Amino acid sequence: MNTERMQGNWKQFKGKAKEKWGKLTDDDLEQIDGKKDQLLGKLQERYGYGKEEAEKEASDFEKSCNC
Repeated sequence: MNTERMQGNWKQFKGKAKEKWGKLTDDDLEQIDGKKDQLLGKLQERYGYGKEEAEKEASDFEKSCNC
């Protein structure tokens, strides 16, 4: 995942992330604030993903939404 790209497009990414991962709260998304490690941690926490699975989910999502 391109961290700079994600941070630069965070507002767009945030809305689509909320649609994709409904278990992420608005507070979670504010805390993440475009930071890859924070996103991966929240995906692991809310969905029980392992590190590799969270990275794959986030990477696939970034590619699919062109954020």
